[in-house]
Amino acid sequence: MNGSEYKAFYDQVGKLNGWNFSQVKAASEGAKWDFFDEVAKRCKKTDFLLDIGTGGGEALLAIADAAQLLVGIDQSEGMIHTAAKNLADAKATNVRFVQMEAEHITFPPNFFDVVSCRHSEFCAHEVAKVLAPSGVFLTQQVSEADKYNLTQAFGRGQRSVIRSGTLKEKYLHELAEAGFADMQSYEYDAAEYFRTYEDLLFLLKHAPIIPNFGQSDQDFAILRDFVEVNQSAKGIRTNSARFMIVARK
Repeated sequence: MNGSEYKAFYDQVGKLNGWNFSQVKAASEGAKWDFFDEVAKRCKKTDFLLDIGTGGGEALLAIADAAQLLVGIDQSEGMIHTAAKNLADAKATNVRFVQMEAEHITFPPNFFDVVSCRHSEFCAHEVAKVLAPSGVFLTQQVSEADKYNLTQAFGRGQRSVIRSGTLKEKYLHELAEAGFADMQSYEYDAAEYFRTYEDLLFLLKHAPIIPNFGQSDQDFAILRDFVEVNQSAKGIRTNSARFMIVARK
């Protein structure tokens, strides 16, 4: 999917489920970090934080005490609508949500002390533009090997034919070109267990893991066979492959 296709997909899905993924019951074994814990660790109470691709804003609201001002942006109107509802429920006075493209961030130069981005596209030059000198950028992205047994079962997947490490190398190169000199990267590939068939089905219908999932009845037959093969006492086993980059301007 390209950027416009992702936007259309997520706008459609947002209208269907209100961006409530909390009902999905899954557990990971072997994850080396929690991304927003890592973000919070690098914030001072006086900092301004920008979160790119904030989605429904739940993760940003969970660390509202970490910084003086937290701003979440997302290109999807549906996501920002949900984030505004979550903000009203949380009653956080130092958090804002704005619909905005990652490729054209309209905040003033050097405005933010920390910029974060989880599982969303970003523009390295735009990040560098709005990040203060010595500011830090953190991003966590889905690695090519994510949900490997699922993409093998279906014979298709959003990154099933791309060499592992390609996306990380691309982002490191773009960040270097944008002027980031101090960069570190980390990876993990953790086991992930979905509690029930319905949990996994919800994820596949509401996230672009298997392109066009559900448009053919054969998809559901493949999924049933996958569950039978990968069922365990801990749940339905797949994997969660992630990488994180921490870069200082």
